[in-house]
Amino acid sequence: MRGLLALLLAVAGALFGGAAPASAHAALTGSDPAQGTVVDKAPTEVSLTFSEQVTLSDGSLRVLDPRAQRVDTGKASHLDGTTYGVNVRPGLPDGTYTVTYQVVSADSHPVSGAFTFSIGAPSSTTVSPSGPTAGGGVVGDLYGFARYVSYAGFIVLVGGAAFVLACWQRGAGVRPMQRLVVSGWVALTAATLALLLLRGSYAGSGKVADIFDLSLVGQVLQTKTGAALVSRLLLLAAGALFIAVLFGAYVKRDADDTTDTDTTDGAHDAGSGSVGGDASVEETDDRAAEKQDLTFGLAVGGTVVAAGLAATWAMAEHASTGIQPGIAMPVDVLHLLAVGVWLGGLAALLVALYRVPSIDAEAVRRFSRVAFGSVLTLAATGVYQSWRQVGSWSALTGTTYGQLLLVKVGLVALVVGIAWISRRWTAQLADAPATAVATRRRAQDGEKKEKKRAMVAAKASAGSGVSAKAGGSEKGPATASGTGKGSRASGNGTDAGPGASRKRGGSGASGKGAAGKGGGSGSRASAAPGRAAQLARQQAAMATARTKRDRDADPVRAGLRRSVLAETAVAVVLLAVTTALTTTEPGRTEEAAKTGIASASQRSGPLSLKIPFDTGGQDGKGTVQVTIDPARVGGNQMHVYVVRPNGKAFDVPEVKVEFTLAAKGIGPLPVAPDRIATGHWSAGGVQIPMAGDWQIAVTVRTSDIDQVTVNKNAKIG
Repeated sequence: MRGLLALLLAVAGALFGGAAPASAHAALTGSDPAQGTVVDKAPTEVSLTFSEQVTLSDGSLRVLDPRAQRVDTGKASHLDGTTYGVNVRPGLPDGTYTVTYQVVSADSHPVSGAFTFSIGAPSSTTVSPSGPTAGGGVVGDLYGFARYVSYAGFIVLVGGAAFVLACWQRGAGVRPMQRLVVSGWVALTAATLALLLLRGSYAGSGKVADIFDLSLVGQVLQTKTGAALVSRLLLLAAGALFIAVLFGAYVKRDADDTTDTDTTDGAHDAGSGSVGGDASVEETDDRAAEKQDLTFGLAVGGTVVAAGLAATWAMAEHASTGIQPGIAMPVDVLHLLAVGVWLGGLAALLVALYRVPSIDAEAVRRFSRVAFGSVLTLAATGVYQSWRQVGSWSALTGTTYGQLLLVKVGLVALVVGIAWISRRWTAQLADAPATAVATRRRAQDGEKKEKKRAMVAAKASAGSGVSAKAGGSEKGPATASGTGKGSRASGNGTDAGPGASRKRGGSGASGKGAAGKGGGSGSRASAAPGRAAQLARQQAAMATARTKRDRDADPVRAGLRRSVLAETAVAVVLLAVTTALTTTEPGRTEEAAKTGIASASQRSGPLSLKIPFDTGGQDGKGTVQVTIDPARVGGNQMHVYVVRPNGKAFDVPEVKVEFTLAAKGIGPLPVAPDRIATGHWSAGGVQIPMAGDWQIAVTVRTSDIDQVTVNKNAKIG
């Protein structure tokens, strides 16, 4: 069993060891100045637009000059929607500047990167173009492993407790089951503490030395992720109380019920209808009702704690952002609970089959029904989550998230297939003669009755010894009283004195002999409980060995153990893939980012439109050329050139431009450019509020009475 556990951990380690650093769930979709552009005039502010809202910290946005010196003011701000900006020093010289960003997305994952823009003309730079790497390195690996352990601990804790309460209540007193549930609690608690320590370095510098930086821990506590981790620790404290009751008072109550059942059976054997027997039956019924109430209370309390633990993931990760978060978070809680009950119960069943001498067939059948309901819940919630995170068929096959999701679906199908085999074994187990179970129960009942008889015999023997000792003591005085004459003679004359003395001595001897006899009985009585206890232990060991032989010889149970082991092995890999999914950018977001990047690449240079015009007057023909740089959402620089048919500059008195996005009902947005030179007009800070197919209308006036408006459509943004 230890070898199997080591193998499964090695598989999980290989999956995580070969994984790339965690991908962020927010993508940079635009910036001003845009990536790779060359602007004529130094900007006063650099803005970045992401696919979703992000969280900023000190130094989240930085602007570096060619010598890697910061030229920003250091204070980043939220401008509008998903756009964030940082001011830069005025009058920046020409050259290539690097913008680095390191933020945390709305679903708690870090995102980082860098891009460049140039003023005047590009130049060489000493800044690395890759920028900071968040979520990678040793800290990233440790954080990923801690996430895996936290999920595994949650599953074992919730599933093990549910298995005991819903399927096999006698398992609460079985040591291997107790160890399993407690190990789940310990693993989840330790992993949560590790995540709390690693979080600051994981989302920031990525340095191992910063793991124990208490100032970073304080900053983490003020974030959504920190609040979720602290809430998880508080709920785990309540979970510890639940475990203490489940394996303490609940087990004691079960043992008392078993004792009461044996007492009631003895009362019925002694004579039904007796007052003592009726009282025992009533007391047993009362204890059964109390146990039922305790079971209900544990079930309600355990469900509340488990749902709260699941909510600490839902409130800080995928479900908390994107579309329909109000529906997605409760669905995510249900999904996690179903996973815990199914896979955690599977682990509990595996432990019971391998570490417990025998488990009731009825318990296995109950778990089969519970697992079937969990799988149905997983299917329903999984379909919704997949639609929400993927969004399209192309994202299902063309993104990393979609491909991992397909792998997960395949593994789930494999586990369900193996579970179908397990259900067949379970059906045969239920239909098979219950001789092994009956033998085990008879052995347990015989063991309990033997222990009880030994205790009764010990008490009776001890009582007999006390009575014998008391009898010996009383016999001495009685013999002495039989020599009363001697006593009285002793009082009346000295002749009778010696005779009385001899009789009194004889009485003393008789008393001593009686006392010695009583003492011998007490010695034998004290030895009886030890022999009875030893005999009971031997009988219990023999009964356990017989039960184990019966279990190992049963081909149905052996087949069930093999199929459950195979299910658990696939489930370990499935959990690793699921953990990787939680750290991968959703397909919907990745496609949106790709669309934004594609649009940006199409507009890698300024947009230039040439539109011929004819005002109808003398010397009224020409061509107007409109240049928009960088032709993206946000601020743009616009230049208008008016030339004659022969290509020479056309000195016109007035030029006006209007932008209209008819599909969204935006515009016309008028722009009045300034005259720079003959035939050259310019306007800075032209705001394009949204990407789309814009109509650009240019009005050219060639005289006091001659003017014309011409237009052309162009894709901007």
